Amino acid sequence: MVRTGLRALGTTAALVAIYYLLPLDHTSTWIAATTLVIGLVAFIALVIFQVRSIIRSRFPGLRAVEALATSLPLFLLLFSATYLVMATVSATNFGQKLTHTDALYFTVTVFATVGFGDITAKSEGTRLLVTGQMITDLIILGIGAKIILGAVTRGRQRQPGNTGTGNPASSTPGGP
Repeated sequence: MVRTGLRALGTTAALVAIYYLLPLDHTSTWIAATTLVIGLVAFIALVIFQVRSIIRSRFPGLRAVEALATSLPLFLLLFSATYLVMATVSATNFGQKLTHTDALYFTVTVFATVGFGDITAKSEGTRLLVTGQMITDLIILGIGAKIILGAVTRGRQRQPGNTGTGNPASSTPGGP
């Protein structure tokens, strides 16, 4: 458990460090859009890989925690980086100039559906992207949670001595 927690914490810290070290104020909208699309495809591939590894894991619940600690920050940081670039490219995209922290804060408030209103999307393109994030957030929260929990259940059913019926006493079809 400790190793899983440390790996999850390390992965999250590495992703956040990379985000803060990237020179996102020197890119174009085209590069930001391309990076977001490629990043989301990589995110989907990562989730597929993680679901498979959860199912095969000896400890599917712990593996699911580790998977979420990698996937969720990656997802949020992809949008955060895109918002930061959009704010740098045009001052009309947001109500204010964004720093790395501001963009991350905005992304998390959108994800959490809090929307404090201190940072707002001003241009149509930016509003469309934020709307896309909101829809994707709902998909991740609903379908993503179902997929991860389903993978944990399947992984536990594959464990030796578990018939999948909640009775870990026997792996043979007629009971003990």
